[in-house]
Amino acid sequence: MLKTFAPRRKPKTIGPDDDGRRMTLAEFDVVDGQEGYLYELNKGIVEVTNIPHRRHFVQQSALLQQLILYQSENPHIVHAVGTPDSTKVLIEAEQSERHPDVAVYTTPMPDVDEIWSIWVPTIAVEVVSENSAKRDYEDKPAEYLAFGISEYWIVDEFKKQMTVLSRFRGIWKDKIIKPSQKYTTRHLPGFSLDLKRVFAFSK
Repeated sequence: MLKTFAPRRKPKTIGPDDDGRRMTLAEFDVVDGQEGYLYELNKGIVEVTNIPHRRHFVQQSALLQQLILYQSENPHIVHAVGTPDSTKVLIEAEQSERHPDVAVYTTPMPDVDEIWSIWVPTIAVEVVSENSAKRDYEDKPAEYLAFGISEYWIVDEFKKQMTVLSRFRGIWKDKIIKPSQKYTTRHLPGFSLDLKRVFAFSK
């Protein structure tokens, strides 16, 4: 018997007009985003934002340089350093999909196809841009805590500081790091983040 198949439906495209639209994680996973914008899902609500200012890119690059250098010297500790276009965090219970500016993985990639709901970065980093402060400070901490992330760094040029949220007995403990300070973490032995370098070229 000859079987017939219905034509496969093309993924739906979303754009800035879809900001605030309700979607499930499954629906969000198959849509295409109009170029020139960034897309995340916040508790089942589509968030569409503009591509950040060049200062954001420079700060993200400075963070990546320091972390990738550490990874190259310590491949047994850091297995991967991800960026928004290469990794994502799927918090299924919250119906949220996040793309940290930097994600540091100290565990090997799981040997399965669908990894993003189970492969937990040890450290997630967000660089605050002109319109991301609410998401970075208010929305993402609870989601990253629920997902099992051990540390969450909020790099804020506007406040000239980095807020470090560290997991402690199921809650976040916060610590403020100023540019004059170096930051070390037990998760990356021997690593010292130079925050002054991160802010140095972001004028």
